[in-house]
Amino acid sequence: MVMSMTGFGRAELSVGTRDIIVEIKSVNHRYYEFSCRTGRGYSFLEDKLKKYVGEKVSRGKVDMYVSVTENDDTAVEVELNRPLAKGYVDAMRALSKEYEIEDDISVSTLARISDIFQIHRPPTDEEAVFNDVKVAVDAAMEHFLEMRRAEGEKLRADILSRAEHIIAIVGEIEERSPITVQEYRERLYTKLKDVLQSNNIDDQRILTEAAIFADKVAVDEETVRLRSHFDQMKRFLDSDQPIGRKLDFIVQEMNREANTIGSKVTDSQLAHKVVEIKGEIEKIREQVQNIE
Repeated sequence: MVMSMTGFGRAELSVGTRDIIVEIKSVNHRYYEFSCRTGRGYSFLEDKLKKYVGEKVSRGKVDMYVSVTENDDTAVEVELNRPLAKGYVDAMRALSKEYEIEDDISVSTLARISDIFQIHRPPTDEEAVFNDVKVAVDAAMEHFLEMRRAEGEKLRADILSRAEHIIAIVGEIEERSPITVQEYRERLYTKLKDVLQSNNIDDQRILTEAAIFADKVAVDEETVRLRSHFDQMKRFLDSDQPIGRKLDFIVQEMNREANTIGSKVTDSQLAHKVVEIKGEIEKIREQVQNIE
């Protein structure tokens, strides 16, 4: 199954006494890179989630957002900081008296002051929180991975279509290549005949020159290797393992063979076909950059 490196998933669940929201998205990246945003007090989740998601994703830049809201009222204690509150009240009353302004101190006024209230939470059971978060992560990952699979199938179909087109062109090159040798032999015979102005042409010399030319322009080894690379690529595309890096290497080898063929051909028709092959290989390379 071909997997794209692009995906998105979201889940919003109530698990136990917690409301949890998870969003996960990814884009192309050469390696696996993970970043996570969590609410205050939940940063301990980041390393755990990086490892957990890494078991399902091998490549791509993954960004995750996790929100955890505790619904257990008994889990939070709010304590009034009495010395601080008294200090503020005394200072405000002194301000009112000294400058003869209205004393309008109220509870809401004091509540807006930082640190008037101190919030105490019992020690967080990190493993319990993580287990609850995993439920939401799994739900988000289901949508995330499904999107990556769907996009991966499109990439696979496009690559295979271009591969078949390239193989068809390779067949045309293999068919045309021997003809160029025959045409060269005929041109050489005609040229020598014109130069010597005689029908007394050394046939052995013609054959020798044609053989040298044939050796220079022979592309059968390259086309065989090119076909082999495509066969290997098709096998990888049917694999259940991450294949992006392997495909990237194969595409480089394909391009190398196409360049070698291009350096050998002297026929304009073949040159145009090589250009077409290289164009299709480049499009395959661009698609491969999206595969996990």
